[in-house]
Amino acid sequence: MDNTSFSTQRLDHLGIVAGICDRIDLANQINSYVGPTRRSVSIGHAVKAMILNALGFVGRPLYLTPEFFDSKPVELLLGSDFTASDFNDDSLGRALDTLHDNGLTECFAFVSSHALAIFEIGFDFAHLDSTSFSLHGKYPSAESNTEVITIGHGYSKDRRPDLKQAVVNLICTYQSSIPVWLQSLDGNSSDKTSFPEIIQAYAEQMKTSASPIFICDSALYSAENVMKLSKVKWIARVPETIGEVKTLYRQISLEQMEPAEEKGYHYLELGNSYGNINQRWLIVHSEAAEQRELKTLRKRIRKECETAQESLEKLSRKEFESPEQAKAELETLEKSWRFHQTTESQLETVAHYKGRGRPKANQPPDYQTWKIRAHVDENRTEIEKEQSAKGKFILATNELETDTLSTQQILTAYKAQASSVERGFRFLKDPMFFADSLFLDKPERIMALLMIMGLALLVYALAEHVLRTELVQRNQTLPNQVGKPTQKLTMRRTFQLFEGIDVLIIQQNKTLKQQVLNLKTIHYQIIELLGDEVKKYYLFDP
Repeated sequence: MDNTSFSTQRLDHLGIVAGICDRIDLANQINSYVGPTRRSVSIGHAVKAMILNALGFVGRPLYLTPEFFDSKPVELLLGSDFTASDFNDDSLGRALDTLHDNGLTECFAFVSSHALAIFEIGFDFAHLDSTSFSLHGKYPSAESNTEVITIGHGYSKDRRPDLKQAVVNLICTYQSSIPVWLQSLDGNSSDKTSFPEIIQAYAEQMKTSASPIFICDSALYSAENVMKLSKVKWIARVPETIGEVKTLYRQISLEQMEPAEEKGYHYLELGNSYGNINQRWLIVHSEAAEQRELKTLRKRIRKECETAQESLEKLSRKEFESPEQAKAELETLEKSWRFHQTTESQLETVAHYKGRGRPKANQPPDYQTWKIRAHVDENRTEIEKEQSAKGKFILATNELETDTLSTQQILTAYKAQASSVERGFRFLKDPMFFADSLFLDKPERIMALLMIMGLALLVYALAEHVLRTELVQRNQTLPNQVGKPTQKLTMRRTFQLFEGIDVLIIQQNKTLKQQVLNLKTIHYQIIELLGDEVKKYYLFDP
């Protein structure tokens, strides 16, 4: 009798995820960091399972991880000793607790530094920024435990001030989203205070090697912070709240600037010693930003004009007991306008008679009042001042050597923020990622899960890095979403290309055979580019 049975399991792109995890030795690195435990599922394998779940992009909550793996080749992805039920919410929850107890930020830095060494990735610039993760539910106060964050209300970058939140600070490498440092903070923490502390902590961690130049937004820039960070190098945007900034905007014209390498940008470098720290200030003009800001300015001017006319019409109906009182009211009203003023203003007298009936000719009034007559007109001087400042911003750095950091590099490095840490945040907040799974009832587990999300970003970014690097080095291309050849294929698109890859399991008596189905030429090309660790999950014999 033939006792052969057939079944299939979904592999899709998870072999890529598992392969990158193996290449950086993720499970062993985690286990080495936390030390020995008496668990049947090691902490490292629990972390790998959570990353596979996260990068499955199915929006499945953490407690449904066994359901996620029910249709997946668990033995292939995680090892022959495991089944889907091993990765239940109790097992994963206790893994999160263990990670927290051993230091989450330090664990992340331990894994990421090893990963960068494996891939031989060095970087001269590091981008730092923060974001908030909104949370539902009630959370106990952690005031007595300095190792646990407080889930609370704060400035919400999600625009959900009604929800409590946790804040995450992230440092990513230059022109990529490879994270090298992740730290969870209280929901009401401030970038102004946390940024210098994180830079100092990371610089201390990197003390055996050259520290990169840190790039931040204007939250970093204050007299106190630039003095604190005198021993590290940084680039930051100078906030417009500093009085000198707007003065420079109006004093420096576009004609005084030189064109940058990036089309539509001009700049001029000046010296400065804000906070008693010698710096280079770079005044930058962006044509695209100028057009956006002028459009907004025109709307503000139109709205103010409408409001001014309404206010003046209302004022013109009032009667005043003296000319001085009328003039004072008009001056007060004018002070409330930024871009408008009154013209052709004059006072009109109104006669009042106490007796009944029409007054006689030439009869003097018993008393008189005054009304205001005026027109609203644009204040061209103020408007032109405001227009002259549009499209400009100032970057500051304490790296004074132009041989180390050229003027052009200041601008280029700062502009890369959007393709570095901000791209990382967009990834973490993707609705299909398990950011929505932040339902855990303990702040400690929230912190640990945020670190797992950061590790998932690390794996994703490394996979994209190696794919793009190999495409360039081998002079190959892959089709993008519209079929055009590219060497900058996103890993999200790569994952989509692997949809429908199954593992056929053939059980014949006591013999088990596995075969990967539906591989096409493009899949073989990508697998070859990603290396042996990925190849073994699809070809079994790299």
